[in-house]
Amino acid sequence: MPMVYIWTHEGKSEETLKGISDGIAAAMQSVLKVPPDTFDHFINEMPKGRMIYDRNYFGVPRSEAMTFIHFFFNTRPRELKAAFFEAVADEVTRRAGLDRADLLMSITEVSAENWWAFGRSINPDTGYDTRMQVDQEGNATQQGA
Repeated sequence: MPMVYIWTHEGKSEETLKGISDGIAAAMQSVLKVPPDTFDHFINEMPKGRMIYDRNYFGVPRSEAMTFIHFFFNTRPRELKAAFFEAVADEVTRRAGLDRADLLMSITEVSAENWWAFGRSINPDTGYDTRMQVDQEGNATQQGA
């Protein structure tokens, strides 16, 4: 049940906001292998002057379209997280028209026992949703039914 908080400047169109959310959902399904009905996205539109960041962060010019995305989900391997970040960037730029330079993302990993949602069924051996299959290393390998 990945949970996602998105901060962006106010004034983006509903189409752009939906593109951001849809891009994130597509990356979660393709890379993290989460079932399509297990996502929560909270979009926070910030007024001018309420997102303060270096416009040349890491030596790369950033625009007023800067968008911060913070993910919360169970522990995943380093390589999978790297692939996930790339997939999110690809999907969000394609679906919402944002520039990769204007995306900043982070992940907070949460122990499986620290999640709750009515109706959720957890495999006690893996900590993942029972609809997800998990390989021997404990990584989700494909979506369940």
